Amino acid sequence: MSVNTSNIYGKIVISDDVIAQVAGHAALDCYGVHELVSRKFTDSVAELFNRQPYGSGVKVTIVENKIYISIYAVLKYGVSIDAVSDSLRSAVKYKVEQFSGMFVRAVKIHVVGIKL
Repeated sequence: MSVNTSNIYGKIVISDDVIAQVAGHAALDCYGVHELVSRKFTDSVAELFNRQPYGSGVKVTIVENKIYISIYAVLKYGVSIDAVSDSLRSAVKYKVEQFSGMFVRAVKIHVVGIKL
């Protein structure tokens, strides 16, 4: 699926893989995030061959040109989970909205683990 928009210059189509990479890059830039991890084992095996570090651990769903993002992250030990989650949510929402020009409806943060 993809996001479609149009302006005076023409029609713009943005793939959900590109949105996932932008969201993953924004997530990895946040303080307290150690890494993004895959949701399922089959995703891990597929990523071994694709080698897309920024798209892993990010699920993008697009419904009626509204973007829903789920992020699966491992956080660093000693950081506040609430503070990092809020920071992560706002940073990803801002970066994706700035990049795509579309409205991000929700960003869900799933803390998978803590890295010592």
